[in-house]
Amino acid sequence: MRTLVRNRARALVRLRDRVRTRARPDRDRPEVPARGDFRPVTIRTARDAVAAAAGYLRWLGFRDVVQPEERPASGVDLRAPGLIAQVDPSTRPTGLRAVECLWLNGLSASTVSVFFSLAGYTPEARARAVEIGLPLFVLDLTGTPQPVNGAAVQLTSGAA
Repeated sequence: MRTLVRNRARALVRLRDRVRTRARPDRDRPEVPARGDFRPVTIRTARDAVAAAAGYLRWLGFRDVVQPEERPASGVDLRAPGLIAQVDPSTRPTGLRAVECLWLNGLSASTVSVFFSLAGYTPEARARAVEIGLPLFVLDLTGTPQPVNGAAVQLTSGAA
């Protein structure tokens, strides 16, 4: 089961890379666009947290990141081609159920899933995210996301 999950996670990262890079006919390797410094958004409200996460995902290279006017029942706050993301602006650590639900939403949509949290994650949620390869980020009040696990570091560095 773990091998299946890891293979699925790797496939999703490759899908993300295809979405955010352009293939050049003169080279076999796709071109990764250069990016400048990330400009965070100060977090005062839950909408600010979602806006900060959206800006960070755009900075990572995901295009057309949108947030619905009202939060859907699935809990997914942000969508882009090849991506879904959830932002937990609560003051309690994000639990296992939320991480698993986002991962399942990503699997059903064949997209990369990313989770952002203001208060961090429970140990169970962190452990499961490592098993399934789900990138976890913690947002500080300045709006700067910090990677929590290896999948998030890979996503940030562009290495897949």
